[in-house]
Amino acid sequence: MIRLCGQGDLVTVHEIISDASRAYKGVIPADRWHEPYMTRRELDEQIEQGVAFWGYWDVGELVGVMGLQDVQDVTLVRHAYVRTARQNQGIGGHLLQHLCGLSERPLLIGTWADAVWAIRFYEKHGFSLVSSEETATLLHRYWRIPERQVETSVVLANDRWWDEH
Repeated sequence: MIRLCGQGDLVTVHEIISDASRAYKGVIPADRWHEPYMTRRELDEQIEQGVAFWGYWDVGELVGVMGLQDVQDVTLVRHAYVRTARQNQGIGGHLLQHLCGLSERPLLIGTWADAVWAIRFYEKHGFSLVSSEETATLLHRYWRIPERQVETSVVLANDRWWDEH
């Protein structure tokens, strides 16, 4: 079952992010990695900035999360994580498909350039990489991230974005 996460789910949302984000350790630039990858305060700030987290429940247990954030004229898919023990079971795909159906706007996803598995996942689900020049422009326009992260990230877009651009 997929549903919007509430305030009572945030401890588990944070646990899932902390668990699944360990895949980035040693992959993303060392100056961008820290433990935990996202603090609880950072999670709360993301929610205050408009990220709505959706969760995938299996037998009553929250096992995957993914956020949506409307920014200007697009919707961003943010913070997609599935518990390590539950990865490669289709959970992320179900979440992404569900979230894609919630927005009529063009969808953009930002991720680390060296997170090849994440890029492949999004490409498998219909997203395409934008050029490096366009990536920098989009990251500056729609995301609030440090310049170093802009330098080491990519952006993928869905067909609706490509149709409009």
